[in-house]
Amino acid sequence: MKRTLLDPMQPLDTTIPDPALIVLIGAAGSGKSTWASTWPSTQVLELDQFRAMVSDDAGDQSATVSAAAVLHAVLEARLARKKTTVIDATNTEAHVRAGLLDVARSYGVPAVAFLVSTPADVCVARQAGRSPARAVPEDVVRRQHAETVAAFPHLRDEGFAHVVLADRVHRLELLLRRAGDARRADLGWDGGDGLGSLLTVRRFFGSEVLPLWRWRDGSDLAGGDRVGEIRLGPDRLVFALRTDVGEGDLGFDLLVACPVDDDCDAPAWEPVYSVNDLLEATSDTVCTVHGSLGAGGDRDGAGCVARELEAADA
Repeated sequence: MKRTLLDPMQPLDTTIPDPALIVLIGAAGSGKSTWASTWPSTQVLELDQFRAMVSDDAGDQSATVSAAAVLHAVLEARLARKKTTVIDATNTEAHVRAGLLDVARSYGVPAVAFLVSTPADVCVARQAGRSPARAVPEDVVRRQHAETVAAFPHLRDEGFAHVVLADRVHRLELLLRRAGDARRADLGWDGGDGLGSLLTVRRFFGSEVLPLWRWRDGSDLAGGDRVGEIRLGPDRLVFALRTDVGEGDLGFDLLVACPVDDDCDAPAWEPVYSVNDLLEATSDTVCTVHGSLGAGGDRDGAGCVARELEAADA
């Protein structure tokens, strides 16, 4: 097996007790958040998320002090209840770890140092795939990596009850088991109702719209195809579920205005493939009476604001 820069010169430790404070340690881009996802999301406190909470920008470094204060408040609330908590941040600086250890010690919860020792060059290369606000400068990444390597031999002396190397523990099964349980719940295989036909809605438009969706069973608006809608207050989008898309696949059409005649009240349909399509006009609108505008037309499609047609309430 290939040895890492943090190959232990001490007995291998893979112990992660429950409850525990688990402190991820590693440079930006090392994959800490991937490892953090192997724990339930309720157990993970990610510094970037707290930056976003206090500043609307996860990459706003000026919000770090405020974000850390909120994170610590949540951390104390969890440890007071003896709940396992994972700190997803670089944590490469000794004074940051000391503050976390003090909290764990005050609540009598063991602390685990969980090192993610990805090579510095890989961490640097991963910054290129991040948004400019989230990308960390190369010199900072290399400093964090060097701090991680330097800290490793001293973590037990700092007060960590266990020092665990990410490449020595097996957590994939835990992640897959949770993902499998979630999938079983979606399909109703756990004895619940499941998502049923909402699985198709989520596939196209995402989970966020599910609370706003309702099927309008019995409607003949779409020529016999099933009709559904997304509604929030006065805003409404009406859809037809098409079952003859491509080679037996499913798809949705959105009810829009006629692209040919402004005075036409007949249903017109525009294919939509994702939630982004609900915000952008296309040129594929087809009116059930007038057809489409045609390739030579210059009208801006029908848009995605559906007319409140009388037929829509049928």
